[in-house]
Amino acid sequence: MTAVTPIRAGQRSGRAENTPAPHVLPARTRDLTPNQAGAPSGLRAVDELSEVRAITRGTVQAAMEVLAGIRPVHQLARRLDPRCLSALQHRACLIRREVARTNNPALARLHRNSTVRSVRVCEVAEGIYEASAVVVDDVRARAVAVRLERSKQVWRVTELVIG
Repeated sequence: MTAVTPIRAGQRSGRAENTPAPHVLPARTRDLTPNQAGAPSGLRAVDELSEVRAITRGTVQAAMEVLAGIRPVHQLARRLDPRCLSALQHRACLIRREVARTNNPALARLHRNSTVRSVRVCEVAEGIYEASAVVVDDVRARAVAVRLERSKQVWRVTELVIG
């Protein structure tokens, strides 16, 4: 939401020139309750299932970019638990080493241009979800399994298995 204030608005109203104008809501939002009018649209509650689906899609896409060598693994440190992070880092290192050793063009295209096609989410217990994703890259399609757990209002991936 952007607001435009005339440059000389402070002089017309009799206030000092550097005094900011008080915030006035548009007429259609004056009649709303403070919860409806004051809360930005980005802060409203989202249903948990769609939140987990979006987190899974983003995490799987980022993990595939790590394996392709176009994203640093430390960018996933906040989302993955340490064991998953080190396993992903190890797999990415093995892929890079094998590409350098064999110079195989098919292997060099592995994980390139990965796209998450679909995500399925299932609630296992309160605050624990398991999800599967289908990822398509230049060479093949693969399945990815993810387990997410909520801890202190933050979703963490505790299992990440890339087929």
